[in-house]
Amino acid sequence: MLAAQAQKETTVNESLLAADVLLQPVVEGIAANPPATPLPGQCWIVGSAGTGAFAGHDSQIAAWSDGGWRFFAPMPGARVHDQGLGAERFYLGTWQKSVAPAAPLGGTVVDTQARSSIAAIIQLLTASGIFSVT
Repeated sequence: MLAAQAQKETTVNESLLAADVLLQPVVEGIAANPPATPLPGQCWIVGSAGTGAFAGHDSQIAAWSDGGWRFFAPMPGARVHDQGLGAERFYLGTWQKSVAPAAPLGGTVVDTQARSSIAAIIQLLTASGIFSVT
């Protein structure tokens, strides 16, 4: 803000909205079309070939506020929690999700304790939202 700036509250309000959306980002999911009745504070990742208010904002985070849609371009490494997916998504040029590796199977020597431990680790990472089940 500048000392003689008019409408300082606008600058402050926009900054608070950006902080609210980007500090602990949670999205409802991915949508190419804006939802009909979003609630203030709800966010979506804009899907490819966005339409309506989402047109031209592919891969950005769209946040609904009383003033309308606000769009935020992700930086490489950005992470969001996707409510619909129940897991994290991360941005590396496109929005991606981590998928759990396959549990170890087969082999010439069966080590049940190691396999059991690896399966438990995969299960915990999936339950915590690090890995996606789909």
